Amino acid sequence: MVDRPVVIRDRGGWLEASGPPHRALRPLLRAYQGYFEPVAVPARMRTLPTRGAVVIVNLGPPMRLATPSDAGTEYGSFVAGLHDGHGEYTTPGGQHGIQLDVTPLGAYTLLGVPMARITNAAAELPDVLGAGAAELVERLAETPSWAARFDLMDAFLLRRLEIGPVPAPEVARAWRLLDGTGGAVGVARLAEEVGWSRRHLTQRFTEQAGLPPKVMGRVLRFRRAIGLLSNGGLGPAEAAAACGYYDQAHLNREFRALAGCTPSQLLGGMLEEQRTTTAAEPV
Repeated sequence: MVDRPVVIRDRGGWLEASGPPHRALRPLLRAYQGYFEPVAVPARMRTLPTRGAVVIVNLGPPMRLATPSDAGTEYGSFVAGLHDGHGEYTTPGGQHGIQLDVTPLGAYTLLGVPMARITNAAAELPDVLGAGAAELVERLAETPSWAARFDLMDAFLLRRLEIGPVPAPEVARAWRLLDGTGGAVGVARLAEEVGWSRRHLTQRFTEQAGLPPKVMGRVLRFRRAIGLLSNGGLGPAEAAAACGYYDQAHLNREFRALAGCTPSQLLGGMLEEQRTTTAAEPV
């Protein structure tokens, strides 16, 4: 049991409970994010490429998820792999559960499967983790407090950490370089840094992290641009220069390719979704 602070916030129509995981898990995921919507309000939310996998431990009604490879499937508890395109959640309201945003290589270890298996896709949690996942969901549903639920998550994930595969050191170094620079390192330099050929690095990185390093860099630049536009106070031209795009037109093309809309449309939609949905992926 971890003596952890659990912060509960009223998000206007739904409650958020957040707390840190066990210290051994923190390099893999930043926080447990619990959510509870006391009044059922149907909602729809755009999903975007992210820097990691998303795990939803669902304690409420099923939700429908569209991914770049699937027009829409109904899920209970599930994991969504890394995407290089946009999708959509549709919920009937009354959502209740825990969300984990896990690094690509953290997901590789905790899920115990090559992340390439669920690239641009999702899978029911028991299909990936086995019967233990269904038992975990049942125990979480019977547990009244968020702190106790997070203790259960710790125990489950620490067991997975002990038995899960370890990423190749070269893949881990390539990920750190990409993530630390916001996707600014090219594949040739990554290969040189880790001592592998470009082809071998691309093959192993894709298998373990879920996306090729070039595409991963593209997603990381996109996420950095969203952060600078929404929280950094930069305009599109300034954000484009800061993130390594050729110009504002290049930034706009990348947003249309990855998010399916322009930067202004995306930011306006995100503000609206924050008012009407539950477990939005944090920027």
